[in-house]
Amino acid sequence: MTYHPNHTEALPAATLDLSARATVSGSSRHEAAPLPQRRRVSSQTLLGNEREVEIEHAGQLYRLRLTSLGKLILTK
Repeated sequence: MTYHPNHTEALPAATLDLSARATVSGSSRHEAAPLPQRRRVSSQTLLGNEREVEIEHAGQLYRLRLTSLGKLILTK
């Protein structure tokens, strides 16, 4: 049995790399703006000594819970 690649697989890797670079760099001569810094809050700050905390958002109540495996779950 002979394998026949489809058109996408038949493209040389160099062609794919050039396409990706063109998409990233684009034709704009403006430099990319730096990404804004996000505010970071530790889970310890949110939970304190508790395993669960309620968070009110847009009139709705959510529950942030620390699982026994140390993961966080946010439920409505």
